[in-house]
Amino acid sequence: MDGIGIGIPKMVSGTHYGNLQKVRGGKRTFGITPHIPGGFITPEQLEKIAKVTKKYNGVIKITSGQRLLITNLKGEDLPKIWNELGMEPAVKKQNSVKNVEMCPAGFCKRSKFNTIGTGMKLLNKYKHMDMPCRTKIGVAGCRNACGSVYSKDVGVIADKTGFLVTAGGSAGHNPRMADILIKDVDEKEALRIVDKIFEVYKGEAEAGEKLGDFIDRIGIEVFKEKTLA
Repeated sequence: MDGIGIGIPKMVSGTHYGNLQKVRGGKRTFGITPHIPGGFITPEQLEKIAKVTKKYNGVIKITSGQRLLITNLKGEDLPKIWNELGMEPAVKKQNSVKNVEMCPAGFCKRSKFNTIGTGMKLLNKYKHMDMPCRTKIGVAGCRNACGSVYSKDVGVIADKTGFLVTAGGSAGHNPRMADILIKDVDEKEALRIVDKIFEVYKGEAEAGEKLGDFIDRIGIEVFKEKTLA
């Protein structure tokens, strides 16, 4: 990422998306996180990731964001690793839409709607989009909201009677449960509301302000008026 630090090889700053993970005895190790849409990955992709990780003596960590962190890497190896993986980084800018997390939806017996398609629509539209602060989206196919949707900045949850849209969740150092903005709307309307949420958030929030903090600052009723109109 940009601004990792002084003295770090230029190749790992900006264009090769390596995060400094550890410094011990003057030795620096880095981690990278490839983009895995919705957390769904093919056996062939897994095999390639395992092969490349083994080649460069890396360690794979399954993250809470439905991604794979490949860590314990040398900075000078990052360009070669990305090239051999043939994948793009999960995050390109800090203050952006970081990921869209999805439950198994259509593969689960409890799913009320196959929200994998819904999640992919959101991913294709908002992936890497600039935001006032880091932003996560969660999508679930039933009210169990697997994937911790209520801890995401924006959530779309399917139910028997329609979709719920939530906003303002956070699982960081200042945890916040998301507010339910609306219930029982169809998918098209839910996606329109998400679009409006981001329009208001990008247009009115302060730099570095999380969506939940923005909602608390202006009040949930005012936020609803702005996003549900």
